[in-house]
Amino acid sequence: MGVLGDAWTWLITGSNWSGEGGALSRLGEHVYVSGVALALACAIALPTAFYLGHIGKGGALAVNISNVGRAIPVFAVLALFMLSPLRNAGYVPTIVALVLFAVPPLLTNAYVGMREVDRAVLEAARGMGMSGRQLFLRVELPLAYPMVMTGLRSASVQVVATATIAAMVGQGGLGRIITAGFNTYDTPQVVAGALLVALLALLVEGVLVAVDRVLDPSPSAAVSRAQSPGTHDGAPNGVPNDALSPGDSLPTGDSLPRDRVTKTV
Repeated sequence: MGVLGDAWTWLITGSNWSGEGGALSRLGEHVYVSGVALALACAIALPTAFYLGHIGKGGALAVNISNVGRAIPVFAVLALFMLSPLRNAGYVPTIVALVLFAVPPLLTNAYVGMREVDRAVLEAARGMGMSGRQLFLRVELPLAYPMVMTGLRSASVQVVATATIAAMVGQGGLGRIITAGFNTYDTPQVVAGALLVALLALLVEGVLVAVDRVLDPSPSAAVSRAQSPGTHDGAPNGVPNDALSPGDSLPTGDSLPRDRVTKTV
């Protein structure tokens, strides 16, 4: 059957999913570690990026400092934590390493999105009397939203894929399936574990794309969501489909009654 066929057989075998060390338990551990790390990274990076982007100061320095995390391998950070007192703190070393890994894309994209808002739009909003809070909520944040979501999707997929390193220090997650397969020279199990990680990353990406479409504050998305269920099949907005017979057409200026047409001299 080949390696992929054997991996599929491993995935559909119920005994591989049950028990404390089964795939279902490992999946729950993986989601927990990834979710906590991503939530902490968002709590750190997004408020910082929004504030610095709003005031227009210190953002470049913050982005450069955060990008240092991209230059340091996550496994190296995790190994250093395992030499510290944190090695007995459960998932804490893994979560901290993943947070350091997820902050740069979140911070960079959110800050760039805030700074790329058209200055003329901001000046016009200030001229209308908007306060700083209103300016941020009604102008800057909606316009920066696409970049923020891009950073969130990128960070989420990276965290889900990188959380497998927890297995390298004896922690849980889908990485344990892969390392167990290596230890027993079970190639189908290794491939099955890798497929589970890839599928989980794709699922997270798909969910965030759906959330992006639902929460998109752009005018076109808002109009699309606000359309009435009765306005379709070519009927104009606000005109029910049953208001027009098959042979009828909307009245134009030429078909209006003479007594309702006035002339301006």
